[in-house]
Amino acid sequence: MYELKIITHFDSAHSLRGYNGDCANLHGHTWTIEVYVEGDQLNEIGLLVDFKEVKKYTNEIIKRFDHQCINQIPGFRENELNPTAENLSRYIYEELAKLMSHIDIQLKKISVWESPNACATYFPNGKS
Repeated sequence: MYELKIITHFDSAHSLRGYNGDCANLHGHTWTIEVYVEGDQLNEIGLLVDFKEVKKYTNEIIKRFDHQCINQIPGFRENELNPTAENLSRYIYEELAKLMSHIDIQLKKISVWESPNACATYFPNGKS
């Protein structure tokens, strides 16, 4: 089994609904996203998948968030998902899984870092 990881970043603001503290106020982060894919078959030149392909699909999702207020993005508006790192990790996982469904690899997990010291990771079916 092989595992690959790409890392990307974006800047955006959000506020947490229902939170009792400073994060209820509009504030920003430089988010770091880690995308993990895995598979057991390499292609004829020894690649699991071209990093460029994973980056391309990841960037299609990330551009929705870059320099935006996440609370105003469909899926995170009022009465939708609260824009927590946990919800962002699952949202990005589910959107990326759709975009990459035609590639013969498995999207393993997504980690979303809101600071150098705090991250949330989503992986399906209790697999780490």
